Amino acid sequence: MRLRADGALVLAVATFFMAAASRVLAAGAEIIVSVADQELVLVANGKTTARFPISTSKFGNGDMRGSYRTPLGETFVSAKIGDGLPAGAVIKNRVATGEIVNGNAPGRDAIVSRVIWLRGMDGTTANTRDRCIYIHGTAEEQKIGRRASFGCIRMRSKDVITLYGLVHIGTHVRISEKPLRDFLPPEEPSLLARSD
Repeated sequence: MRLRADGALVLAVATFFMAAASRVLAAGAEIIVSVADQELVLVANGKTTARFPISTSKFGNGDMRGSYRTPLGETFVSAKIGDGLPAGAVIKNRVATGEIVNGNAPGRDAIVSRVIWLRGMDGTTANTRDRCIYIHGTAEEQKIGRRASFGCIRMRSKDVITLYGLVHIGTHVRISEKPLRDFLPPEEPSLLARSD
């Protein structure tokens, strides 16, 4: 019985420190989405910590209601949906349906795995939350890397699950037509890169 209690205490302490580390990372984090590159990066404490291929709207950019376009500008994470769901879990109207689909399932264009719901911060993104613009997993993983969505930012299930665990409500999200090189911090020189 004593061992069981000690094991639970160790687990509780480990969980506390992992959650604290995640909050520290997320506190200084920003997501940058490049429509030009069809990539998303997470920058934390001035360093690129994660980089993923994505898919933005096949209808172009904009925030007009009913346009199915990806909004450009400043947003932030306003809600996170999907804690603990398995990869491929279908989410409809922000609720898990209980169905699980494999990546690239024929004829399926479901929102899967995780939903990171965005809210606009300026005039160019004012309708973002009401339009239900998300960063989310897609069942159409073969289309990642090109413009194929209906306004949202799509990711592979494994990638959106990773990103979901690294961000929190309030994390800043910048969506831009510019390439990532315009936003990323300069790489620190490495002794391995020296030519002399």
